[in-house]
Parts: sequence; C-alpha cells; structure tokens
Amino acid sequence: RAPCAPGPEPAAACAAQLDSAEDFEVLEEDEDDLSELPPLEDVGRARGPLREDAQSSEQGPGEAAEDPQEWLDVLGSGLLKKKTLVPGQGVESRPRKGQEVTVRLRATLEDGNVVEENPSLTFTLGDCDVLQALDLCVQLMEMGETALIMSDAKYCYGAQGRSPDIPPNAALTLEVELLEARDAPDLELLSGKEKIGLANRKRERGNFYYQQADYVLAINSYDIALKVISSSSKVDFTPDEEAELLDVKVKCLNNLAASQLKLDHYEAALKSCNLVLEHQPGNIKALFRKGKVLAQQGEYREAIPILKAALKLEPSNKTIHAELSKLVKKHADQKTVETEMYRKMLGNPSTGSAPVKCKDKLTWSIPWKWLFGATAIALGGVALSVVIAARN
Repeated sequence: RAPCAPGPEPAAACAAQLDSAEDFEVLEEDEDDLSELPPLEDVGRARGPLREDAQSSEQGPGEAAEDPQEWLDVLGSGLLKKKTLVPGQGVESRPRKGQEVTVRLRATLEDGNVVEENPSLTFTLGDCDVLQALDLCVQLMEMGETALIMSDAKYCYGAQGRSPDIPPNAALTLEVELLEARDAPDLELLSGKEKIGLANRKRERGNFYYQQADYVLAINSYDIALKVISSSSKVDFTPDEEAELLDVKVKCLNNLAASQLKLDHYEAALKSCNLVLEHQPGNIKALFRKGKVLAQQGEYREAIPILKAALKLEPSNKTIHAELSKLVKKHADQKTVETEMYRKMLGNPSTGSAPVKCKDKLTWSIPWKWLFGATAIALGGVALSVVIAARN
C-alpha cells in the first residue's frame, strides 16, 4: 500500500511533491538529497464540483440527499454522501476505530475514468491512513456491505489533485466493499522490522498531508508514528533495528516541527526541535528550525548563536546565511530601539544634541584652566608674602 494514496503509488512520486522552497523546509525523506524537489505552496482547501445528483446543502447530518432510502449525507454539508448498493450483516457488524479493515476499492472521476482499483486495501480505521472520504464512510458500513461514496475534492486529493491522473479540485466516486475487520496488532509484539515499517507508513502519510497543506492531519500522522516508535516492546531488536527506529523518530520529529511552524505553534515546534537535538546535537535542520522559532518569538539573542552553529556545520548553505544575516540586522535594529527607549525613560539627552554640547565644553575648557592656574599662583604668592612678613 502506498503512503500517499489508497492504492499502489511509487514513494518517489510522493517525495517529489515535498517542499524545498528552502533547504530546511523540506520534509525528512529516505533520500538524503532533496534539493531538486519543487516548492510546496500553501494552497487553500478549494472545493471541487459535485455531480448534480449529489449536490445538497440543505440537509442536516444523516439526512438523505435525495431518496431517504438511498443517499446518506454523512457530514450534513452535501460534500460527502454514501449509498448502500448491497446490504451488509447489520449495524452490530460495523468496524470500530483502531481496527484494521480490508476493503475492495474502485475510484472514478466524474467522467467515469477509473483512477484507482484495489481488490484488497488494508488500513487502520480512524488514523487517516487513506482518503478522508474513505476513512469516514467505512466507519458507517456493515460487514459485507457494498456502498457508493460521492465525495467533494476536499475529502479526496484537494486543490492539488494527484498527478498525472487526478486533476485539481476533482470530485471522486468510490465503490467500496467491506471485506474484513480485525483488531490491530499488539505493538508490544511487533518485530523490529514490522515496527519500522508501520512507523514509516504513518510518517509518509503525514508527508502526504503536509504536501496537501493540511498541517493538522500531518501532525496527527507524525504523532501516531512517534507513538508506534515509543511503544514498549516484548521483542528484542538488533542494534541495526534500534538505529533505524531512531532515524525514523528523528525524521518524524523534524517533520512535526515543520508542520507546527506552519501553524505558528512555536512552543510545540521548539519542543520537537529540542527532542531532535537531544539525540543528534548536530542535526542541521533541527538547529535551523529552532533558530527560526526563536526568531519568530523575538528572541534574536538566542537565535543567532544557534544559526551560527548550523552555519559552522554547513558553511556553504545559502539559506542559513540569508536567515542569519536577516536576524543580525533585526537584532541590531532591536538594540537601537531599546537604547533610545531607555535614554528617553532616564531623561538623558538624545544622541543628536551630544556633539553640540561637547563642542561648547571644548570652547570653554582653555579659559577655565588658565584662570584656575592664575588663581593658584596668586594664592601661592600671597601665602609666601605672609610667611616672610611673619619671620620679619
């Protein structure tokens, strides 16, 4: 199962959509060199058109779109609807969140073009491992049921679509049959390889949501991956498996920080960066993002040495150079403003009048010195005269 879609899709296709507007805004991927990736734009959540027979904005949740016996308006907005084609085994057979479900899936565009076919797609229900339309509607299906789902682009591939077969803002029709539901495996009993694979799938799903500019769901996926990695285990792992788990953990934390930054969750992003640096003090991405977080909080004095440390590790990095130069200027401007503010608070003269007063002082310094010297000599002469007169 592919990380970016409910069906087979090369991982490279997902990676090729990641953000690299800045060297350190790209997500952690399996490839070391992500410099050639196209930039990620912060796109809106545009809605694509629905078919005429599926449009209904008047109904409330649970009301049918047309025939009460056929269409169920899942969210009450007319954007996601479900119709039972083949009845299942009863409401009590519905799967529960957290269970692993297996479905048969067929997805088509409005023109009838098939863009997805999977006879046996397995995913964890409620974890947003697949399209939201699928994840939400399968929770309402009975075992053995076959349903038709009509979804707005918002709950599928959004404003960006999926190149090359799904255009932007494309509504999809899904035909789904619920084949099986079973409890998810016990994390404590997973082998090292199984745990690494599961954590990576959750991380890659987070990357998909990040590319879709859905940072809340991206954070959700990264959090699930971290919970998988941090779960206790009754199975011994090899040193190589331990190292690989740590590598996945660092990638998840770095990506989590990137998503939190997009939502201006600075304290959370700072915590994620610090967790990375606990494991890898020289992690350049974590250093860079930590510097950016502190800069966003106005902590220029703390941010500058952190960015300098990152630059020392990679002196040729233009992104760090640019960010550091920007911060140094901001810090200098901040110090100037603070100095002027303190001067006004203390009632000191402004810097503009200082040279004038200094000039006046210099003008009068020579006469006053001469006068003081002459006075001293005169007093000395008087004293000497008094002494001579006393002796006589």
